[in-house]
Amino acid sequence: MAVGSKDYENVRFDTSLEANLITFRNIFKKDAIMRTKSILSFDREYAIIYMDGMVNVAMLNDSVVRPLVTVKPNFADNIAQAISAQVLFASEVKRTDNLSDALQSLLYGDTLLLIDGSCEILIVNTKGWRTRGISEPTDERVLQGPREGFDEAALLNIAMIRRKLLTPDFCVEMQRIGRRTDTIVFICYLDTLVSSKMLKQLKKRLSRIDMDGILDTNYIAEQIRDNPFSIFKTTGSTERPDIAAAAILEGRIALVVDGTPVVMTLPYLFSENFQSDEDYYLNFFVSSVGRILRYLCFFLSFSVPAVFISLITFNRELLPTEFAISIAQLRGGVPFASVFECIVLILIFEILKETGLRMPQGSGHALSIVGGLVIGQAAVEAKIVSAPMLIAVAFSGICSLMVPRIKGAVFYLRIGFAILSSIFGFLGFFIGLTLLLGEIFSLKSFGVDETEAIKHIKKQNFKDIFTRAPWPFMRTRPIFNFNKVRMERQNKK
Repeated sequence: MAVGSKDYENVRFDTSLEANLITFRNIFKKDAIMRTKSILSFDREYAIIYMDGMVNVAMLNDSVVRPLVTVKPNFADNIAQAISAQVLFASEVKRTDNLSDALQSLLYGDTLLLIDGSCEILIVNTKGWRTRGISEPTDERVLQGPREGFDEAALLNIAMIRRKLLTPDFCVEMQRIGRRTDTIVFICYLDTLVSSKMLKQLKKRLSRIDMDGILDTNYIAEQIRDNPFSIFKTTGSTERPDIAAAAILEGRIALVVDGTPVVMTLPYLFSENFQSDEDYYLNFFVSSVGRILRYLCFFLSFSVPAVFISLITFNRELLPTEFAISIAQLRGGVPFASVFECIVLILIFEILKETGLRMPQGSGHALSIVGGLVIGQAAVEAKIVSAPMLIAVAFSGICSLMVPRIKGAVFYLRIGFAILSSIFGFLGFFIGLTLLLGEIFSLKSFGVDETEAIKHIKKQNFKDIFTRAPWPFMRTRPIFNFNKVRMERQNKK
Protein backbone atom coordinates (compact mmCIF):
# COMPACT_ATOMS: atom_id res chain seq x y z
CA MET A 1 0.00 0.00 0.00
CA ALA A 2 1.34 3.41 -0.93
CA VAL A 3 2.18 5.69 2.01
CA GLY A 4 3.79 8.69 0.33
CA SER A 5 3.92 10.59 -2.93
CA LYS A 6 7.24 8.94 -3.85
CA ASP A 7 5.45 5.60 -4.16
CA TYR A 8 3.71 6.93 -7.31
CA GLU A 9 6.89 7.89 -9.18
CA ASN A 10 6.26 5.41 -12.00
CA VAL A 11 2.59 6.31 -12.51
CA ARG A 12 1.77 8.45 -15.56
CA PHE A 13 -1.43 10.31 -16.38
CA ASP A 14 -4.01 9.21 -18.93
CA THR A 15 -5.38 11.39 -21.74
CA SER A 16 -8.86 10.83 -20.32
CA LEU A 17 -9.92 13.53 -17.86
CA GLU A 18 -12.36 11.19 -16.12
CA ALA A 19 -9.67 8.52 -15.62
CA ASN A 20 -7.31 11.06 -14.06
CA LEU A 21 -10.05 12.32 -11.73
CA ILE A 22 -10.80 8.76 -10.64
CA THR A 23 -7.10 8.28 -9.81
CA PHE A 24 -7.08 11.29 -7.49
CA ARG A 25 -10.42 10.37 -5.91
CA ASN A 26 -9.16 6.88 -5.14
CA ILE A 27 -6.02 8.25 -3.50
CA PHE A 28 -7.91 10.83 -1.42
CA LYS A 29 -11.14 8.92 -0.91
CA LYS A 30 -10.93 9.50 2.86
CA ASP A 31 -9.73 13.10 2.65
CA ALA A 32 -12.56 15.54 3.35
CA ILE A 33 -10.73 18.73 2.32
CA MET A 34 -9.83 17.82 -1.29
CA ARG A 35 -11.88 19.92 -3.68
CA THR A 36 -12.56 19.36 -7.38
CA LYS A 37 -14.32 21.59 -9.86
CA SER A 38 -15.20 20.77 -13.47
CA ILE A 39 -15.10 23.54 -16.09
CA LEU A 40 -16.45 23.45 -19.64
CA SER A 41 -14.95 26.17 -21.82
CA PHE A 42 -14.95 26.49 -25.61
CA ASP A 43 -15.98 22.84 -26.11
CA ARG A 44 -13.14 21.50 -23.95
CA GLU A 45 -13.42 20.04 -20.46
CA TYR A 46 -11.12 20.95 -17.59
CA ALA A 47 -10.95 20.11 -13.90
CA ILE A 48 -9.15 21.80 -11.04
CA ILE A 49 -8.08 20.00 -7.86
CA TYR A 50 -6.89 21.72 -4.68
CA MET A 51 -6.81 21.32 -0.91
CA ASP A 52 -9.24 23.57 0.91
CA GLY A 53 -7.53 25.92 3.34
CA MET A 54 -4.14 25.70 1.61
CA VAL A 55 -4.81 27.87 -1.43
CA ASN A 56 -5.59 31.54 -1.97
CA VAL A 57 -9.12 31.29 -3.34
CA ALA A 58 -9.08 34.79 -4.82
CA MET A 59 -5.84 34.02 -6.66
CA LEU A 60 -7.31 30.72 -7.87
CA ASN A 61 -10.39 32.44 -9.32
CA ASP A 62 -8.46 35.32 -10.91
CA SER A 63 -5.51 33.41 -12.34
CA VAL A 64 -7.08 30.06 -13.27
CA VAL A 65 -10.89 29.91 -13.37
CA ARG A 66 -11.70 33.28 -14.97
CA PRO A 67 -9.05 33.05 -17.72
CA LEU A 68 -10.19 29.53 -18.63
CA VAL A 69 -13.78 30.63 -19.30
CA THR A 70 -12.92 33.93 -21.01
CA VAL A 71 -9.81 33.27 -23.10
CA LYS A 72 -9.85 30.93 -26.07
CA PRO A 73 -6.36 29.55 -26.72
CA ASN A 74 -4.86 28.84 -30.11
CA PHE A 75 -4.14 25.16 -29.64
CA ALA A 76 -0.86 23.97 -31.10
CA ASP A 77 0.58 20.49 -30.92
CA ASN A 78 0.76 20.56 -27.11
CA ILE A 79 -2.53 21.46 -25.39
CA ALA A 80 -1.01 21.90 -21.90
CA GLN A 81 1.67 24.22 -23.24
CA ALA A 82 -0.90 26.36 -25.02
CA ILE A 83 -3.03 26.72 -21.87
CA SER A 84 0.04 27.58 -19.78
CA ALA A 85 1.40 30.17 -22.21
CA GLN A 86 -1.81 31.78 -23.52
CA VAL A 87 -4.49 31.49 -20.86
CA LEU A 88 -3.34 31.28 -17.24
CA PHE A 89 -2.37 34.46 -15.41
CA ALA A 90 -0.49 32.73 -12.57
CA SER A 91 3.11 33.72 -11.82
CA GLU A 92 4.32 30.11 -11.82
CA VAL A 93 2.94 27.24 -13.89
CA LYS A 94 4.65 23.86 -14.37
CA ARG A 95 3.77 20.90 -16.55
CA THR A 96 4.13 17.28 -15.52
CA ASP A 97 2.95 13.85 -16.54
CA ASN A 98 4.14 12.24 -13.29
CA LEU A 99 1.63 11.51 -10.52
CA SER A 100 4.28 11.77 -7.80
CA ASP A 101 5.19 15.36 -8.74
CA ALA A 102 1.52 16.31 -8.90
CA LEU A 103 0.80 14.89 -5.44
CA GLN A 104 3.77 16.69 -3.88
CA SER A 105 2.59 20.02 -5.29
CA LEU A 106 -1.07 19.44 -4.43
CA LEU A 107 -0.22 18.66 -0.80
CA TYR A 108 1.94 21.78 -0.59
CA GLY A 109 -0.83 24.17 -1.57
CA ASP A 110 -0.67 24.27 -5.36
CA THR A 111 -3.66 23.76 -7.67
CA LEU A 112 -3.74 21.04 -10.33
CA LEU A 113 -5.37 21.78 -13.70
CA LEU A 114 -6.41 18.63 -15.58
CA ILE A 115 -7.16 18.92 -19.31
CA ASP A 116 -9.26 16.46 -21.28
CA GLY A 117 -7.22 14.98 -24.11
CA SER A 118 -3.81 15.75 -22.53
CA CYS A 119 -1.57 13.33 -20.63
CA GLU A 120 0.07 16.33 -18.95
CA ILE A 121 -1.42 18.36 -16.13
CA LEU A 122 -0.57 21.90 -15.05
CA ILE A 123 0.66 22.74 -11.54
CA VAL A 124 -0.37 26.31 -10.69
CA ASN A 125 1.17 28.17 -7.76
CA THR A 126 -1.80 29.31 -5.65
CA LYS A 127 -0.38 28.79 -2.14
CA GLY A 128 -2.23 30.86 0.40
CA TRP A 129 -2.36 29.17 3.82
CA ARG A 130 -2.57 31.29 6.93
CA THR A 131 0.57 31.85 9.03
CA ARG A 132 1.11 32.88 12.63
CA GLY A 133 2.76 36.10 11.52
CA ILE A 134 6.08 37.68 12.37
CA SER A 135 6.67 38.15 16.10
CA GLU A 136 9.61 38.18 18.49
CA PRO A 137 10.67 34.70 19.71
CA THR A 138 9.82 34.27 23.40
CA ASP A 139 13.02 32.31 24.15
CA GLU A 140 15.36 34.73 22.36
CA ARG A 141 14.21 38.16 23.44
CA VAL A 142 16.70 41.02 23.24
CA LEU A 143 16.84 44.47 24.80
CA GLN A 144 18.21 46.00 21.64
CA GLY A 145 18.12 44.67 18.08
CA PRO A 146 15.65 43.27 15.51
CA ARG A 147 12.33 42.04 16.93
CA GLU A 148 11.30 39.63 14.16
CA GLY A 149 11.24 35.87 14.48
CA PHE A 150 10.73 32.92 12.16
CA ASP A 151 7.32 31.49 11.31
CA GLU A 152 6.23 27.91 10.67
CA ALA A 153 6.12 28.56 6.89
CA ALA A 154 9.52 27.73 5.39
CA LEU A 155 9.09 29.96 2.34
CA LEU A 156 8.43 32.97 4.57
CA ASN A 157 11.52 32.10 6.64
CA ILE A 158 13.66 31.92 3.51
CA ALA A 159 12.37 35.33 2.45
CA MET A 160 13.26 36.79 5.85
CA ILE A 161 16.83 35.53 5.56
CA ARG A 162 17.15 36.66 1.95
CA ARG A 163 15.98 40.15 2.91
CA LYS A 164 19.09 40.42 5.09
CA LEU A 165 21.44 38.87 2.52
CA LEU A 166 20.85 40.90 -0.65
CA THR A 167 23.40 39.03 -2.75
CA PRO A 168 23.08 36.54 -5.63
CA ASP A 169 25.72 34.51 -3.77
CA PHE A 170 22.97 33.33 -1.41
CA CYS A 171 21.99 29.79 -2.41
CA VAL A 172 18.93 27.75 -1.41
CA GLU A 173 18.67 24.03 -2.18
CA MET A 174 15.62 21.91 -1.50
CA GLN A 175 15.38 18.33 -0.27
CA ARG A 176 12.41 16.23 0.87
CA ILE A 177 12.66 13.99 3.95
CA GLY A 178 10.08 11.68 5.53
CA ARG A 179 8.24 8.78 3.93
CA ARG A 180 4.79 9.99 5.01
CA THR A 181 5.23 13.70 5.69
CA ASP A 182 7.51 14.34 2.68
CA THR A 183 8.75 17.41 4.57
CA ILE A 184 10.55 20.08 2.57
CA VAL A 185 13.99 21.02 3.94
CA PHE A 186 15.90 24.00 2.55
CA ILE A 187 19.71 24.16 2.71
CA CYS A 188 20.86 27.81 2.79
CA TYR A 189 24.44 29.05 2.39
CA LEU A 190 26.70 31.55 0.65
CA ASP A 191 28.35 29.83 -2.29
CA THR A 192 31.72 31.62 -2.00
CA LEU A 193 32.04 31.04 1.76
CA VAL A 194 30.69 27.56 2.43
CA SER A 195 32.98 24.55 2.55
CA SER A 196 32.07 22.25 -0.35
CA LYS A 197 33.25 19.28 1.70
CA MET A 198 30.94 20.19 4.58
CA LEU A 199 28.01 20.78 2.21
CA LYS A 200 28.55 17.41 0.56
CA GLN A 201 28.75 15.71 3.96
CA LEU A 202 25.49 17.34 5.07
CA LYS A 203 23.63 16.20 1.96
CA LYS A 204 25.00 12.69 2.45
CA ARG A 205 23.78 12.54 6.04
CA LEU A 206 20.38 13.94 5.11
CA SER A 207 19.96 11.33 2.39
CA ARG A 208 20.50 8.59 4.98
CA ILE A 209 17.54 9.69 7.12
CA ASP A 210 14.74 7.16 6.78
CA MET A 211 11.72 7.74 9.00
CA ASP A 212 7.99 8.34 8.70
CA GLY A 213 7.96 12.05 9.35
CA ILE A 214 9.97 15.18 10.12
CA LEU A 215 8.07 17.70 12.25
CA ASP A 216 10.94 19.74 13.68
CA THR A 217 14.64 20.39 13.14
CA ASN A 218 15.50 18.23 16.16
CA TYR A 219 14.25 15.17 14.25
CA ILE A 220 17.09 15.85 11.83
CA ALA A 221 19.67 17.12 14.34
CA GLU A 222 19.67 13.88 16.34
CA GLN A 223 20.35 11.84 13.19
CA ILE A 224 23.08 13.93 11.55
CA ARG A 225 25.04 15.32 14.52
CA ASP A 226 28.54 14.30 15.53
CA ASN A 227 28.98 12.88 19.05
CA PRO A 228 25.35 11.67 19.15
CA PHE A 229 25.53 10.67 22.84
CA SER A 230 27.26 13.79 24.11
CA ILE A 231 25.39 15.97 26.62
CA PHE A 232 26.55 19.06 24.68
CA LYS A 233 25.04 20.41 21.46
CA THR A 234 26.90 19.95 18.19
CA THR A 235 24.34 21.75 16.02
CA GLY A 236 22.98 25.24 16.60
CA SER A 237 19.37 26.38 16.56
CA THR A 238 17.68 29.76 16.40
CA GLU A 239 14.30 31.37 15.78
CA ARG A 240 15.79 34.72 14.72
CA PRO A 241 16.50 35.65 11.07
CA ASP A 242 19.37 37.95 12.06
CA ILE A 243 21.18 35.13 13.88
CA ALA A 244 20.68 32.77 10.91
CA ALA A 245 21.96 35.43 8.49
CA ALA A 246 24.99 36.13 10.71
CA ALA A 247 25.80 32.41 10.78
CA ILE A 248 25.57 32.18 6.98
CA LEU A 249 27.89 35.21 6.66
CA GLU A 250 30.49 33.28 8.64
CA GLY A 251 30.41 30.40 6.17
CA ARG A 252 27.94 28.24 8.06
CA ILE A 253 24.93 26.38 6.66
CA ALA A 254 21.35 27.04 7.77
CA LEU A 255 18.76 24.28 7.58
CA VAL A 256 15.16 25.54 7.27
CA VAL A 257 12.51 22.87 7.87
CA ASP A 258 8.94 23.51 6.78
CA GLY A 259 6.48 23.48 9.67
CA THR A 260 8.76 24.77 12.45
CA PRO A 261 10.16 28.21 13.35
CA VAL A 262 13.43 26.69 14.56
CA VAL A 263 16.30 26.90 12.05
CA MET A 264 19.38 24.72 12.44
CA THR A 265 22.89 26.13 11.90
CA LEU A 266 26.10 24.19 11.46
CA PRO A 267 28.90 23.77 12.22
CA TYR A 268 28.48 24.71 15.87
CA LEU A 269 31.29 25.96 18.09
CA PHE A 270 31.35 25.41 21.86
CA SER A 271 31.82 29.14 22.46
CA GLU A 272 28.38 29.79 20.91
CA ASN A 273 26.83 28.38 24.09
CA PHE A 274 27.96 31.54 25.88
CA GLN A 275 27.10 34.07 23.20
CA SER A 276 23.94 36.12 23.51
CA ASP A 277 21.85 37.32 20.58
CA GLU A 278 22.36 40.95 21.56
CA ASP A 279 26.13 40.77 22.14
CA TYR A 280 26.62 42.41 18.75
CA TYR A 281 23.93 45.07 19.20
CA LEU A 282 25.40 46.53 22.39
CA ASN A 283 28.72 48.21 23.17
CA PHE A 284 31.58 45.68 23.22
CA PHE A 285 32.42 46.59 26.84
CA VAL A 286 28.93 45.68 28.00
CA SER A 287 28.84 42.52 25.84
CA SER A 288 32.22 41.35 27.15
CA VAL A 289 31.15 41.67 30.79
CA GLY A 290 28.03 39.63 30.11
CA ARG A 291 29.97 36.92 28.29
CA ILE A 292 32.59 36.59 31.05
CA LEU A 293 29.77 36.23 33.59
CA ARG A 294 28.23 33.41 31.52
CA TYR A 295 31.49 31.43 31.54
CA LEU A 296 31.80 32.01 35.30
CA CYS A 297 28.19 30.99 35.93
CA PHE A 298 28.64 27.82 33.86
CA PHE A 299 31.53 26.78 36.13
CA LEU A 300 29.68 27.74 39.32
CA SER A 301 26.47 25.98 38.23
CA PHE A 302 27.98 22.51 38.62
CA SER A 303 30.93 23.18 40.97
CA VAL A 304 29.30 24.92 43.96
CA PRO A 305 27.28 21.90 45.26
CA ALA A 306 30.21 19.54 44.58
CA VAL A 307 32.76 21.73 46.36
CA PHE A 308 30.38 22.20 49.31
CA ILE A 309 29.90 18.42 49.61
CA SER A 310 33.68 17.89 49.48
CA LEU A 311 34.25 20.47 52.24
CA ILE A 312 31.64 19.15 54.68
CA THR A 313 32.33 15.47 54.00
CA PHE A 314 36.10 15.09 53.54
CA ASN A 315 37.90 18.39 54.09
CA ARG A 316 36.32 20.16 57.05
CA GLU A 317 39.76 21.40 58.08
CA LEU A 318 39.77 23.76 55.10
CA LEU A 319 36.79 25.68 56.51
CA PRO A 320 37.22 28.50 59.06
CA THR A 321 36.47 27.16 62.54
CA GLU A 322 33.43 29.34 63.21
CA PHE A 323 32.01 28.61 59.78
CA ALA A 324 32.51 24.85 60.24
CA ILE A 325 30.78 24.96 63.66
CA SER A 326 27.90 26.96 62.19
CA ILE A 327 27.39 24.45 59.35
CA ALA A 328 27.56 21.52 61.78
CA GLN A 329 24.86 23.12 63.95
CA LEU A 330 22.62 23.83 60.98
CA ARG A 331 23.01 20.26 59.71
CA GLY A 332 22.18 18.83 63.11
CA GLY A 333 19.14 16.58 62.94
CA VAL A 334 19.17 16.18 59.13
CA PRO A 335 18.71 12.41 58.59
CA PHE A 336 20.05 12.15 55.03
CA ALA A 337 23.56 12.05 53.59
CA SER A 338 24.73 15.32 52.05
CA VAL A 339 24.83 13.89 48.51
CA PHE A 340 21.26 12.57 48.75
CA GLU A 341 20.17 15.91 50.16
CA CYS A 342 21.88 17.71 47.26
CA ILE A 343 20.37 15.52 44.52
CA VAL A 344 16.86 15.85 45.97
CA LEU A 345 17.18 19.64 46.06
CA ILE A 346 18.47 19.70 42.47
CA LEU A 347 15.48 17.64 41.34
CA ILE A 348 13.03 19.88 43.22
CA PHE A 349 14.60 22.98 41.66
CA GLU A 350 14.27 21.45 38.16
CA ILE A 351 10.67 20.44 38.83
CA LEU A 352 9.76 23.97 39.93
CA LYS A 353 11.58 25.47 36.94
CA GLU A 354 9.92 23.18 34.37
CA THR A 355 6.50 23.58 35.96
CA GLY A 356 6.86 27.36 35.86
CA LEU A 357 7.73 27.20 32.17
CA ARG A 358 4.85 24.91 31.21
CA MET A 359 2.09 26.70 33.13
CA PRO A 360 0.37 29.93 32.01
CA GLN A 361 2.70 32.90 32.38
CA GLY A 362 1.06 34.49 35.43
CA SER A 363 0.56 31.22 37.31
CA GLY A 364 4.05 30.02 36.38
CA HIS A 365 5.80 32.99 37.97
CA ALA A 366 3.69 32.72 41.12
CA LEU A 367 4.34 28.98 41.40
CA SER A 368 8.11 29.38 41.00
CA ILE A 369 8.36 32.07 43.68
CA VAL A 370 5.82 30.76 46.20
CA GLY A 371 6.76 27.13 45.66
CA GLY A 372 10.46 27.83 46.16
CA LEU A 373 9.93 29.91 49.29
CA VAL A 374 7.32 27.68 50.93
CA ILE A 375 8.94 24.32 50.14
CA GLY A 376 12.44 25.56 50.98
CA GLN A 377 11.46 27.15 54.29
CA ALA A 378 9.30 24.17 55.32
CA ALA A 379 12.02 21.66 54.43
CA VAL A 380 14.65 23.53 56.48
CA GLU A 381 12.36 23.91 59.51
CA ALA A 382 11.41 20.22 59.34
CA LYS A 383 15.13 19.27 59.29
CA ILE A 384 14.69 17.43 55.99
CA VAL A 385 17.43 19.50 54.39
CA SER A 386 19.97 21.93 55.80
CA ALA A 387 19.98 25.64 55.05
CA PRO A 388 23.62 25.72 53.78
CA MET A 389 22.90 22.95 51.24
CA LEU A 390 19.73 24.72 50.14
CA ILE A 391 21.70 27.93 49.60
CA ALA A 392 24.42 26.10 47.61
CA VAL A 393 21.95 24.33 45.32
CA ALA A 394 19.79 27.44 44.85
CA PHE A 395 22.83 29.53 43.95
CA SER A 396 24.01 26.93 41.43
CA GLY A 397 20.49 26.80 39.96
CA ILE A 398 20.42 30.58 39.52
CA CYS A 399 23.82 30.43 37.81
CA SER A 400 22.53 27.78 35.40
CA LEU A 401 19.86 30.21 34.19
CA MET A 402 22.64 32.34 32.70
CA VAL A 403 23.51 29.60 30.17
CA PRO A 404 20.12 28.41 28.81
CA ARG A 405 21.65 26.84 25.69
CA ILE A 406 23.30 24.10 27.77
CA LYS A 407 20.80 23.81 30.61
CA GLY A 408 20.40 20.07 29.97
CA ALA A 409 24.15 19.48 30.20
CA VAL A 410 24.37 21.54 33.42
CA PHE A 411 21.72 19.35 35.07
CA TYR A 412 23.71 16.16 34.42
CA LEU A 413 26.99 17.81 35.40
CA ARG A 414 25.62 18.98 38.76
CA ILE A 415 24.48 15.49 39.69
CA GLY A 416 27.65 13.82 38.34
CA PHE A 417 30.02 16.17 40.14
CA ALA A 418 28.02 15.85 43.38
CA ILE A 419 28.28 12.04 43.30
CA LEU A 420 32.03 12.08 42.51
CA SER A 421 32.70 14.61 45.28
CA SER A 422 30.71 12.57 47.80
CA ILE A 423 32.86 9.49 47.06
CA PHE A 424 36.35 10.94 46.55
CA GLY A 425 36.12 14.51 47.86
CA PHE A 426 38.20 17.09 46.01
CA LEU A 427 39.92 14.26 44.13
CA GLY A 428 36.54 13.28 42.67
CA PHE A 429 35.83 16.91 41.78
CA PHE A 430 39.09 17.22 39.84
CA ILE A 431 38.54 13.82 38.20
CA GLY A 432 35.17 15.09 36.97
CA LEU A 433 36.73 18.36 35.83
CA THR A 434 39.35 16.45 33.82
CA LEU A 435 36.70 14.26 32.20
CA LEU A 436 34.59 17.35 31.41
CA LEU A 437 37.49 19.17 29.74
CA GLY A 438 38.32 16.02 27.77
CA GLU A 439 34.72 15.79 26.56
CA ILE A 440 34.60 19.48 25.59
CA PHE A 441 37.90 19.37 23.68
CA SER A 442 36.82 16.22 21.81
CA LEU A 443 33.58 17.72 20.46
CA LYS A 444 33.25 17.98 16.70
CA SER A 445 30.57 19.43 14.47
CA PHE A 446 30.61 18.20 10.88
CA GLY A 447 34.32 17.52 11.07
CA VAL A 448 35.09 20.90 12.69
CA ASP A 449 36.77 20.88 16.09
CA GLU A 450 34.43 22.92 18.31
CA THR A 451 37.35 24.24 20.39
CA GLU A 452 39.91 24.56 17.60
CA ALA A 453 40.22 28.34 18.08
CA ILE A 454 41.24 27.86 21.73
CA LYS A 455 43.88 25.26 20.84
CA HIS A 456 45.61 27.66 18.44
CA ILE A 457 46.99 30.56 20.44
CA LYS A 458 46.45 33.47 18.08
CA LYS A 459 45.14 36.93 18.83
CA GLN A 460 42.42 36.82 16.17
CA ASN A 461 41.16 33.44 17.43
CA PHE A 462 40.19 34.94 20.81
CA LYS A 463 38.44 38.03 19.49
CA ASP A 464 34.95 36.54 19.92
CA ILE A 465 35.28 33.74 22.48
CA PHE A 466 35.67 34.92 26.07
CA THR A 467 35.01 38.56 25.21
CA ARG A 468 33.64 40.44 22.23
CA ALA A 469 36.21 42.62 20.50
CA PRO A 470 35.28 45.88 18.72
CA TRP A 471 34.17 45.41 15.11
CA PRO A 472 37.35 46.94 13.57
CA PHE A 473 39.37 44.16 15.25
CA MET A 474 37.10 41.33 14.12
CA ARG A 475 38.61 41.11 10.66
CA THR A 476 38.50 37.34 10.25
CA ARG A 477 35.77 34.73 10.18
CA PRO A 478 35.82 31.63 12.43
CA ILE A 479 38.84 29.38 12.10
CA PHE A 480 36.95 26.64 10.22
CA ASN A 481 36.27 28.93 7.23
CA PHE A 482 38.78 28.76 4.37
CA ASN A 483 37.87 32.33 3.35
CA LYS A 484 38.89 33.91 6.63
CA VAL A 485 39.04 37.62 5.75
CA ARG A 486 35.84 39.40 6.83
CA MET A 487 37.14 42.94 6.39
CA GLU A 488 40.38 44.39 5.12
CA ARG A 489 42.57 46.24 7.54
CA GLN A 490 41.36 49.81 7.71
CA ASN A 491 43.78 52.35 6.34
CA LYS A 492 44.81 55.07 8.73
CA LYS A 493 44.03 58.54 7.49
